[in-house]
Amino acid sequence: MEARPVNDEINVLALVKGKERYIFLYDDTQQAEALRTLGRFASNPELSFSWYDAAVLSKKIRSEARRHSPRISAPAPLQED
Repeated sequence: MEARPVNDEINVLALVKGKERYIFLYDDTQQAEALRTLGRFASNPELSFSWYDAAVLSKKIRSEARRHSPRISAPAPLQED
């Protein structure tokens, strides 16, 4: 098991399907692993978790990552006097 620095923010993603509950907890450094887990769950025929579910939750993971990523802003135009 690898020791990682503690991150204050944990992302929570949940899906309720009938009596089943799918809850994913991950920090920003684990986004890729969370996406792979969605694919593994979708490919498991013993689960009710579908590829549609994986696609919807993948979109949420990616949009959340974009909200938290640092943005580079263009410098303000120079004003000529």
